[in-house]
Amino acid sequence: MERNAKHVLRAAEIEAQKQPYSHPWNPASELHGVQLGRTLGLARTGVNFAVLPPGKESFVYHSHTYEEEWLYILSGRGRAEVGEEVYEVGAGDFLAFPTPSVAHHLTNPFDAALVYLMGGESREFEVADFPRLKRRMVRRGPSIDVYRSEDARPFVVAPEKPVGR
Repeated sequence: MERNAKHVLRAAEIEAQKQPYSHPWNPASELHGVQLGRTLGLARTGVNFAVLPPGKESFVYHSHTYEEEWLYILSGRGRAEVGEEVYEVGAGDFLAFPTPSVAHHLTNPFDAALVYLMGGESREFEVADFPRLKRRMVRRGPSIDVYRSEDARPFVVAPEKPVGR
């Protein structure tokens, strides 16, 4: 009998629980994977297993303001776009995006699946920017709002006027 089974997610269970994921703003986005951390009850740390099929993209070129993110490549090859640079990545490579992060995106232009772990923080509040789409996402708990970046205005408080004049 396994005493700590609620703390262990077996390989067969991971395989059986794989689901497709995609980003609604990117028709080339297609991942298959499992939210490992959520499955075993982690609330503050995201750890996910992902398979990026040949010819597909992870999500959308984006950056984070408050939540750090990372990826560790298990097998296959891909291209990581990080800011203005493009890197070919493969098994054993690790990518880290401390906050505020530079915009990043992962693609698989090769013939074999790209398999990796990804994860990061899961905070109550996050702001993510999608510079090519000119959008900003603000998440507060379960509430998510998306704005056009060009609609942003600085918040300026008017100087106080003297009273009685």
